[in-house]
Amino acid sequence: MSRDPNPLAPGSVVGVTEDMIHTLVHTFYGRVRSDPLLGPIFEGAVEDWDGHLGKLCSFWSSVTLMTGRYHGTPMRAHALLPGIAAHHFEHWLDIFRATARDICPPEAAALFIDRAGRIAQSLEMGIALHRGQMLGLGDRLTAGPTSPPTAPPTRLQSRE
Repeated sequence: MSRDPNPLAPGSVVGVTEDMIHTLVHTFYGRVRSDPLLGPIFEGAVEDWDGHLGKLCSFWSSVTLMTGRYHGTPMRAHALLPGIAAHHFEHWLDIFRATARDICPPEAAALFIDRAGRIAQSLEMGIALHRGQMLGLGDRLTAGPTSPPTAPPTRLQSRE
């Protein structure tokens, strides 16, 4: 059940708003889509960009404002993407950090950047486990197989 932003949510405390989330998500993914490394991955995985961006706004609303708007399984969707490796996560985070700093006041940007780093780390570890890779301290995700071992490639919109 969705609810209004929690006044005690970390985002509420630092001035995050739904409008800020919308601007951040849309600006960031505009940059990602035109990026030579990440653009082809996202363009190949996302069929319905309007729907995908709406889900991402709901995700960040839930993460920062505790609204409960997001209902999805991001680990499953990302685990099925072949060829993703640590350098993809680092590049994604570099673009995200720059965008958050461009769009948000410093305290809000710091919150988004912190959460994005935690989410990227979690996704990287989850993808590794899905591929049968155990990441030890300091280990990073390798590219892995060109096709997922347990399921055919799917579009992100249907699995998020």
